[in-house]
Amino acid sequence: MTGLQPARTAPATWRGAHVSSLDGLRGVAVLGVLLFHADLLPGGFLGVDLFFALSGYLITDLLLREVAATGTVSLTAFWGRRIRRLFPALATVLVVVAVVVWAVAPDDVVRTTLDDGPWVQANLQNWHLLAESASYWDRFGGGRVFGHLWSIAVEEQFYLLWPVVVLLLARRSRHPARQVAMTAAVVSLASLVLMIALFAAADPTRVYTGTDTRAFSLLLGAVVATRPVREALGRAVRRWAGGVLVALVASIGVIWGLADGTGSSWLYTGGLFAHSLASALLIGLCARTPESLVSRALSWRPLRWFGEISYSLYLWHWPVFVVLTATSGWAWTALAFSVSIVLAALTRYLVEDPIRFRAGWAAGRRGLVVFVVVMAGLALLWVVLPAPPAPAIDISRLG
Repeated sequence: MTGLQPARTAPATWRGAHVSSLDGLRGVAVLGVLLFHADLLPGGFLGVDLFFALSGYLITDLLLREVAATGTVSLTAFWGRRIRRLFPALATVLVVVAVVVWAVAPDDVVRTTLDDGPWVQANLQNWHLLAESASYWDRFGGGRVFGHLWSIAVEEQFYLLWPVVVLLLARRSRHPARQVAMTAAVVSLASLVLMIALFAAADPTRVYTGTDTRAFSLLLGAVVATRPVREALGRAVRRWAGGVLVALVASIGVIWGLADGTGSSWLYTGGLFAHSLASALLIGLCARTPESLVSRALSWRPLRWFGEISYSLYLWHWPVFVVLTATSGWAWTALAFSVSIVLAALTRYLVEDPIRFRAGWAAGRRGLVVFVVVMAGLALLWVVLPAPPAPAIDISRLG
C-alpha cells in the first residue's frame, strides 16, 4: 500500500491532470488501515486493496500517456521517479525504527526487526514472511514492526515488472492500450483462480500476501486506467454516474463492515476480487466525474491531506503501535494516532517533498550514486546492530 501521489514529476508532455478526489481515496484507505490496526474496524485492512487499485490505475495511466506521447516507455526514467518518490521515506523509517527498536524494545522484537530489515530493503518482505510461515493475522502478538511492509513489497514488485510488460506490448501492437487492458484482465482472472486454488481456511496468509494471488488488486486498477475501458465505462453509466458512484461507495462500505481476515472465507473465493473491482471502478468514475457528489466529498481538504501523507503514515503507524505497546482504550489510540501522524507529516515535508521536487542531486547519475551508497549503508546497518542472543532452552527439563 503506497499512497502514491499523481505523477507530478513526469514530463509535462504526458502527465495527467491532478484529481483531488483520488487524494481523498488515499486518505480513506490509510485511515481504514489505522483503524484496523487499532482494533476499531475489522474490515479496515481492505484499505490496502484500495491502495493497490489506486497504484495500478495511476501507474498504468502514466505509462500509457508516455506511450501515446513518445511511442515507448523509458524504464530508467520510470524507475528513477519511483525511487525518488518511495525510497527516501522508506529508508528514513527503516533506520529510525531499527535504532529505536534496538535501544528500547524487547529482545524478540529486536531479533525479528533485524531479520526482516534486509528483506524489506530488497522489496521481498512478503515472500520472506511466507517462507518463515509467519501468519499475517498473528502479527499483533508477534510485535513484528516491519510486518505491514509486505504490501510495499508487492507494490514495488509491480513497479519493477509492469512497466516492462507495457513496454513490450507497446512495441508489438498498434493499439497498446487495448493490449494492456486485455493482458491485465487475463492476468487478473488467472490471479483469482490461483487464490481460490491455494486458499487454506485455517490460515489465508499465503493467498493474502502472495504477489501472484494479489496481482488482480493492482491489475484491475490497470484495466480501468486504459482508454478503451474508460470510454466504455463512461458510455455505460452516462447520466447515472452519480448514482453508480454512491452504489460503489455503499458496496465497499458494506464489505468493510462485514469482512474479517480469518473468518470470512468468501473474501478469498471472490470477495477480494469483487472489492478490488469495485475500488477500480470507483477510482475510474471519480477521475471521470470530478463534479459528482462523491468526488466532491472525497475532495474534502482534511481527507485529501491524509491522502497526501498516506505513504509515510502507512510506513510509520505500525512501528509506532508496536513500540508504544498497544493496550486498549481511547487514550492509547489517540496517542498512537497522534505520534504516527506527526511523524508522517515531518517525513513528508522534510524528507519526501524536498528530495522529490527540489533536490537536483537526487536525479541522474548523482542520484544513482546516492541511492547505491544509502542501500549499502542500510545493508551495513543490519550487520552492525548486534542481535540479542536467542533464548536458552533448559534441556534438563525435557523428557
